[in-house]
Amino acid sequence: MSTETGPVVLLQWLSPAYPVGAFAWSHGLEAAVARKEVTDGAGLEAWLGDLLLFGSARADAILLAAACRAEHKAALAEVDATARAFAPSRERLAETVEQGTAFCRATSEVWGDNLRDLTYPVAVGRAARMYGMPLDLTLEMFTHAFVSNQVAAAQRLLPVGQIEGQRILKNLGPLVSDAAKNALTSDLSSLSSACFAADVASMVHEIQYSRIFRS
Repeated sequence: MSTETGPVVLLQWLSPAYPVGAFAWSHGLEAAVARKEVTDGAGLEAWLGDLLLFGSARADAILLAAACRAEHKAALAEVDATARAFAPSRERLAETVEQGTAFCRATSEVWGDNLRDLTYPVAVGRAARMYGMPLDLTLEMFTHAFVSNQVAAAQRLLPVGQIEGQRILKNLGPLVSDAAKNALTSDLSSLSSACFAADVASMVHEIQYSRIFRS
């Protein structure tokens, strides 16, 4: 695959139309809204900013980069095992495993390769390596897609309209770029998370009585 087609392919992989089921997962946001930890657009922007700086969005970018750099199957398996172990709750593990499995299946069927079941960021990183995608662009687009999906989820949970949602995405743009740049110079030893409220929200969601999302 030529590098000129890379951005178009990445747009397809990370589009809401790609059948990974991202729309079904809120990453614990639904529980945070129910517990009134996020109540409006400003709170949503702060919540997502923390995930980009200190939490799962930052970690997933690091995992994607490590998967893209993995030169053999054993190294890739280590990255994937780390991604599974790093999930802070049952639902967050299911979120990354099920989206990753769906990504592998769709990519293999469309491009005719055998991409085995992997967690979501690891699957995207592996595919980026297989098809020669620029890692910096892959990281930035993957991280932006995560934030975009979170904003879309919030619009079903909060009084956040389309214009406000786009303003939030615009405001978070520099942090998306920072998370991608950080991943370029990091390895698995850099994995960490200080977004404990988000992790706890994902655990609370497991027993939430009324819900529309799977995490």
